[in-house]
Amino acid sequence: MARNKEALVLLLDVGPSMHSRLPEIEKLSSMLVQKKLIYSKSDEVGVVLFGTEDTDNELMKEVGGYEHVVVLRHIRVVDVNIIDSLRRLPKGTASSDFLDAIVVGMDMLIKKFGPTNKGKQRLCLITDALCPIKEPYEGTKEDQIDMISAQMKSHGMRFDCIVVRENLPGAANQTVMDENDLLLNRLSKKSATKVIHVESATSLLGALRTRNISPVTIFRGDLELSPLMKIKVWVYKKTSEEKFPTLKQYSDKAPSTDRFATHEVKVDIEYKSVQDTEKVVPPEQRIKGYRYGPQVVPISSAEWEAVKFKPEKSVKLLGFTDASNIMRHYYMKDVNVFIPEPGNTKAILAVSSLARAMKEMNKVAILRCVWRQGQGNVVIGVLTPNLSTLENVPDSFYFNVLPFAEDVREFQFPSFSDLPLSWQPNERQQEAADKLVMMLDLMPSGREEVLQPDLTPNPVLERFYRFLELKSKHPDADVPPIDRTLKRITEPDPELLSQNKSVIDDFLNQFELKENPKKNKSSRRLWREKPSASNEEEVAENDVSDRQSNNLITNSSSTKVEKIGNLTPVQDFEAMMQRRDSPEWVSKAIRDMKILILNLLETSSERSNCEMAIECLGVLRRGCILEQEPKEFNQFMQMLYKTCKDRNLNHFLELLLSKQITLISKEEAIDSDVSDDDAKKFLVKIEVTSQ
Repeated sequence: MARNKEALVLLLDVGPSMHSRLPEIEKLSSMLVQKKLIYSKSDEVGVVLFGTEDTDNELMKEVGGYEHVVVLRHIRVVDVNIIDSLRRLPKGTASSDFLDAIVVGMDMLIKKFGPTNKGKQRLCLITDALCPIKEPYEGTKEDQIDMISAQMKSHGMRFDCIVVRENLPGAANQTVMDENDLLLNRLSKKSATKVIHVESATSLLGALRTRNISPVTIFRGDLELSPLMKIKVWVYKKTSEEKFPTLKQYSDKAPSTDRFATHEVKVDIEYKSVQDTEKVVPPEQRIKGYRYGPQVVPISSAEWEAVKFKPEKSVKLLGFTDASNIMRHYYMKDVNVFIPEPGNTKAILAVSSLARAMKEMNKVAILRCVWRQGQGNVVIGVLTPNLSTLENVPDSFYFNVLPFAEDVREFQFPSFSDLPLSWQPNERQQEAADKLVMMLDLMPSGREEVLQPDLTPNPVLERFYRFLELKSKHPDADVPPIDRTLKRITEPDPELLSQNKSVIDDFLNQFELKENPKKNKSSRRLWREKPSASNEEEVAENDVSDRQSNNLITNSSSTKVEKIGNLTPVQDFEAMMQRRDSPEWVSKAIRDMKILILNLLETSSERSNCEMAIECLGVLRRGCILEQEPKEFNQFMQMLYKTCKDRNLNHFLELLLSKQITLISKEEAIDSDVSDDDAKKFLVKIEVTSQ
């Protein structure tokens, strides 16, 4: 048998209590075979049905008993025919005894492979475990479980059990359910058995893996706590991403009569000289190069090997830190698991004591890891304790890779508290939003979590597999609509929405939605002096002239703002800050606004210029907060204060104090080095100087 070849026997419950779930079981089973046809064409599959009206199995003929168990397909290499069989499962009429089905499946594997193929034999049971188990001829049901587990161990069989408990019938016997669960749990503890309980069709679809891949260590060696203290550990991959199967180029040039044609497309690459396009450059005359500005720097393979970093294989402890210091979004790549060396009692005790101490003190460990000799990079990661709840499973650690400085991407977003009050939610709106979040919880009380990560399949992959199987039979077939089960993953649950309709309606009523009209980029307000309220005619005249000026600007040609003018400095600044065609516009806008404010202070004899400067300074402050440039503003404010102090511009300082314009604190922008207290002290300093 091939090295990675797996033999799987599906044990499917088709009894009366499972009739409503058969469509989902048909999808799950056929999907499993479709994946095997893609990834592991040499795998073998057998199918056993129990709870059937008929009986057809070899044990019945040899020793009697094992009634209502039918071997739908004997163990043989997967093919497309089995998919058709799994899509037409019969509805049984008898009580389903899952222990009889397990024994029949084990007998098929033993007769097929004997003592060979250990570790590559798997049984998969799908049932609701609602029917009572028959009493054995000798001993108890527990004795029968122990015998089955012993046989599984001796032949290296693995066993997966999926217990479906969605929409239980009203006649379900709780005593029978509890007894069957105890038997399955006993089987799980005494053998390599995994029991999964599911309550939805979505979870059922993701509960069965295509194949159980034997784990391979990525590191075996010492976890070095110090030069004198080391623990023997093994490191495995805990998670890995499942990707689309590799698409290959296919050629139809081979004769249709050639049965042995591979239809493989081969690509040959030739390198030719730039000076002589007919001359082919041989490999020994080619060298790789790296761009450095406008030039290309050639580096030979020998030089590249010389500059490579070649650390020694090791896993070393750098230190401990509080778990709160390592954020979840720091984690990179896949998760690994550290376990003590199997069979090494000292290592098991050391790992357990260390893990429990870290858990009690809420600490995590920082490691420096080089998984293999000659590895070209060093990994820095965090080790998190994982305490086991099972007696036969020792404590372990989870390992996540941490980013270096070059890997960190800090995206600073302004706080909502910096926005105008009109843009912030009131108490009723906040309460409606809180209720919406709480009521649309995917983990309702008393039920399993919806869309559990371990039991939720990738809908894109699942749909691809189904379409590939359809395309294999009907080359001209169109893409079918998305399956109802997959819609539960990709679309909101209609039942959940209907149950919380009042909460959703309340949330909608609290917010008025308006169409946001597209603004003309050239529409700007002219800078003007505030009119005096004592002269109503002057106010009206100014308003008319303002409207005429606005119309004049609105009707002007649409151009991108490239400098801050004296007429509309605030609008020019905001327009430049919003430009995204180059990162230079932000720094230019800040620089130009600083120059304008200083120019206004040069003519500060006019009161209107001071008011202009104050408004421009306020806009500059908001812009620096939004663009995370607090140091630019704070340095300018210090220089501005010194200028006003030297020139006795007390009127401008009084305006600063009245508008409460101070330094940008760390609470407003994380990049600031000014505390909130220092920002308040700066206002006090302005007040003292202005007196």
